[in-house]
Amino acid sequence: MQTWAVQDAKSRFSEFLDTCLAKGPQVITRRGAETAVLIPIDVWKRLQAAAKPSLKDLLLSDAGRGDLVLPERGQARRRHVQEVL
Repeated sequence: MQTWAVQDAKSRFSEFLDTCLAKGPQVITRRGAETAVLIPIDVWKRLQAAAKPSLKDLLLSDAGRGDLVLPERGQARRRHVQEVL
């Protein structure tokens, strides 16, 4: 993977995109630290398909749900707020 400084990626975006399509993922750095990756859409779709189930699927499923334990009514302690004069 080739590494591009964010300034170079911005100023030479067409070349940046063409390199990604021809050679694969391209890393973007900001102040010397790797911050992002540009990947071709087919790679993205493959990654998305492999990431099943999605977060949405997990949240809507019954698999991760458990019983919520609540104290019996009247057993919970309450805080008393003192008035400040």
